[in-house]
Amino acid sequence: MAFENLLPVSDAVIAHAALLHEQSLFSQIKIHSRQDGLPELEELQIAIIGVRENRGAVEQIDIPVDFTSVRKALYKLFPGNWHATIGDLGDLDAGESISDTLYALRAIVAQLVKNNIIPVILGGSQDLTYALYRAYDELDQMVNLVSVDGDFDLGDSSLPMTNKSFVGKIIVDQPYNLFNYSSLAYQTYYNSQEEIDLMEKLFFDSFRLGNITSDLSSVEPVMRDADVVSLDLSALQAEVLGYMHPERVNGLNGREACAITRYAGLSDRVSVFGIFEYVLASRAETAAALVAQLIWYFVEGVNYRIKESLTDRDTEFLHYSVPVEDELLSFYKSTKSERWWIEIPFLEGANNKLKRHTLLPCTQADYVNACNQEIPERWYKAKRKNEI
Repeated sequence: MAFENLLPVSDAVIAHAALLHEQSLFSQIKIHSRQDGLPELEELQIAIIGVRENRGAVEQIDIPVDFTSVRKALYKLFPGNWHATIGDLGDLDAGESISDTLYALRAIVAQLVKNNIIPVILGGSQDLTYALYRAYDELDQMVNLVSVDGDFDLGDSSLPMTNKSFVGKIIVDQPYNLFNYSSLAYQTYYNSQEEIDLMEKLFFDSFRLGNITSDLSSVEPVMRDADVVSLDLSALQAEVLGYMHPERVNGLNGREACAITRYAGLSDRVSVFGIFEYVLASRAETAAALVAQLIWYFVEGVNYRIKESLTDRDTEFLHYSVPVEDELLSFYKSTKSERWWIEIPFLEGANNKLKRHTLLPCTQADYVNACNQEIPERWYKAKRKNEI
């Protein structure tokens, strides 16, 4: 069974949480405990799992991965007006080798996704994202991966995988199920020109930190098109995480990071969410409090998802045709949520896995720019992917 390796939440954490307010999250989360065992999966919509693995970190961290402080901080928060049922399934301990951990995590995530349960993964090194991606191998679909990170993590795919090269492994390893990779909040000085050029060559999306922070709403359509979202905590400013990653003097602040995770939760398509590069910081309580709030905002977003059927374009969407150069762009605006999409021409005879990518989330600004004869860059990249 995929879940047999999960360790229960410690008795000490549960005893500490038992003293919290009766309306806190602790009273609502179904917890894997030594006394009660695993909660019934059929009752869950969101499942939190810690993964005690950081051997994939380039800078080896000898301190064991411990999520005790995060759980204490999360349990004492108060829920919103939520309907989703949350479970804390405990921790997956590091296997004998990194590949053992990846195999076990992949099996767990695959089982949860098949049961329409959204895994929220807390991890050490971000190379664990590889297991989240591989969990989709049996689902017969192309995958959109979004990484909130200062680095592209393309690395050298010919070498053993690390937290700085896992995206490169995802690109080259079979089966080839990656449709798009989007990097949010990257910082140019952390990425080689070779990697920047490769992102362009592969028609991947990349958004610099400054562009993200100047307009956080630009994140929303990217998240709306994502299947897997992986957040590297080193993308945040060092000071807001208690100097967990002291060299990262620039990055997202706490409010911006929470807004981004809420956008991830709001996305109808995001079915796996991971937070990685968690290490014990000099101010552990500060770091744990913010990570707990990142989880809280993701769950908040999930509870306010708007289920929209993109197949009902004739009844629930307004259609706008915009001629731009030699193209006729088709935009759709939802009458329910007022969100926008742009259609990507689907080539007959192309891979059937691509059919779900014929509508690309966009913004009203993209429509306005198209009316001014500017083709949206993400539309152009997605069209080229369908043609290759």
